[in-house]
Amino acid sequence: MKIMGDKPQTDHRFLDEAGDTTFFGKGKELIIGQAGVSLAFAIGMVKINRPLPEVRAEVVTLQRSVEQDEYLNVIPSVRKRMERGGFFFHASDDTPEVRQILFRYLKNLDCSMEVVVARKIPEIFARKHNHQEAEFYADVLSHLIKNKLVIGGKLVLNISSRANSTNNRNLQTSLEKASSHAIKKHEPATLVTEVVFNVQNHRAEPLLNVADYLCWSVQRVFERGETRHYDYLGNRIGLVVDLFDQTGGEGSSNFYRGDRRLTPENRISPLSS
Repeated sequence: MKIMGDKPQTDHRFLDEAGDTTFFGKGKELIIGQAGVSLAFAIGMVKINRPLPEVRAEVVTLQRSVEQDEYLNVIPSVRKRMERGGFFFHASDDTPEVRQILFRYLKNLDCSMEVVVARKIPEIFARKHNHQEAEFYADVLSHLIKNKLVIGGKLVLNISSRANSTNNRNLQTSLEKASSHAIKKHEPATLVTEVVFNVQNHRAEPLLNVADYLCWSVQRVFERGETRHYDYLGNRIGLVVDLFDQTGGEGSSNFYRGDRRLTPENRISPLSS
């Protein structure tokens, strides 16, 4: 356990998601891949290796620069957020001109992200998650947490609010699932990390903007086969786990890290859902 004085060290991570957890529409009609419904759901966890107040202030400065830019602040998606309490970056809603601002910043930010991508497969949703979107979310989140339970100290997970998925009960479920996964590889006595969930929104915590953009860049590969943003960020995205990949690979074939990178071939076919 890392010790700072006589207190355990506190580390922070910032988590956001891309895609949605929707499988069915009205009348229990399967709508995966239809307009506005993603083929996969991803949660990313980012670690920032610089003083957090400094990075937070830099992101806020970029937010304000968008608000003050006469070319950008008339864009409807920007104007809407400004009118509702202040602009923040949100990759799926931002225009290319706006995205460029934060992507250029992230290119040189000392940070790293791990992303777990869950393909939306109805059979797995029924068997593992009881057709419950909250259970699906908790399972995906548990795979991000499991390897952190042995690092020691206090780990604060600053997590983007998502309706019922991030209520206290469901977050605790994800932690229990993470412990169950971890025990398969580690002795129970080594699972000493104190995990604290801190549910936030993007206006209250600007560093969630960082997690949002990094996670979105991975999601674009799986949804569209578009690697432009993922490639631009390079090693800022240190690990991608294709959780429910059923292509028949063995071992860690669904892990993408180091020189093993995502490619357009990782795009999900709607027919495979």
